[in-house]
Amino acid sequence: MGEGRQKYLVRGICILLAVVTFFAYVRVLKNDFINYDDNEYVTENPHIFDGLKTDGIKWAFTTTSIGYWHPLTFISHMLDCELFGLRPWGHHLVNLLLHIANVLLLFSVLRWMTGVVWRSAFVAAVFAVHPLNVESVAWIAERKNVLSTMFWLLTIGSYWKYSKERNAGWYLLTLLLFAMGLMSKPMVMTLPFTLLLLDYWPLNRYGKNLILLILEKVPFVILSIASGVITYIGQKYSGAVADVRSMTLWYRVGNAIISYSKYIGKMFWPTKLAVLYPLEKDILLWKVIISAAVLAAICILVIIFIRRCKYLTVGWLWYLGTLVPVIGIVQVGNQAMADRYAYLPLIGLFIMAAWGI
Repeated sequence: MGEGRQKYLVRGICILLAVVTFFAYVRVLKNDFINYDDNEYVTENPHIFDGLKTDGIKWAFTTTSIGYWHPLTFISHMLDCELFGLRPWGHHLVNLLLHIANVLLLFSVLRWMTGVVWRSAFVAAVFAVHPLNVESVAWIAERKNVLSTMFWLLTIGSYWKYSKERNAGWYLLTLLLFAMGLMSKPMVMTLPFTLLLLDYWPLNRYGKNLILLILEKVPFVILSIASGVITYIGQKYSGAVADVRSMTLWYRVGNAIISYSKYIGKMFWPTKLAVLYPLEKDILLWKVIISAAVLAAICILVIIFIRRCKYLTVGWLWYLGTLVPVIGIVQVGNQAMADRYAYLPLIGLFIMAAWGI
């Protein structure tokens, strides 16, 4: 296909992805605020509903009142209130536009890195409309999820440019975008690990000095550690971190193993979705064994094809790695799992499916 024709094809796919995503979610514009987190983030928070003010911005950068340090998320809510007041349709619209931006960024980043159009489009399309992602888009308080994912994808795009041009400017921009992602939601702290995966495939940088590739990630790791410490302190102060004496290591590991397999199951068969999946009173051994067997089988498959199908390794480790901060080893909140936690990790499984098929 000629360069001109491919350019028109890519533009057409982008328009189609944007239109399909918009109409899949357009009904959220009729939704109201809810009294689960929306009140803390917007409707009952005077720092937010007062709009974009200097005092509010200072508060955003100095507070962990909701258990997180994510000033850019707070500022984005302030900007919504400045533009739309407490009219919920405007807040929902911004969430939807951010999701559309993520869909287009995902398509673009995968296409840039792999040079493949249709598989990249498939991943973006499934990401756009998968039911597990509805919670992240339709819930105003989950602005932090769609916003941080936008910075995650922008960081990867900038990193791709840096890997090609080896320019200090692109490296610094990559670091800045990552910092902005952390200031939106600390879950993106696993990005340095993901960048190492992308060095393996599709960037194919492992032929060079591996030590240098690791050293490149040190500033990113430092930012991740700082974000993790701040988050843990904030969650501990707010009482969201469970006391280890009330939740044994076996319980937390067992729940993590079951949750990993449940997310995969809901990716293929997204039924019985809920805003809250309560922690079970007891972790049943047979559930842990079956879940562990499923995960082990996939790991074995990935190892068998580790040289022939690098995308399987990258997709699988993307999924496993990006879920680590919210999988429950350090239990935060009273949920066993959450649909919104899968927004970013599922991309790894979609990559496995698209390139594998």
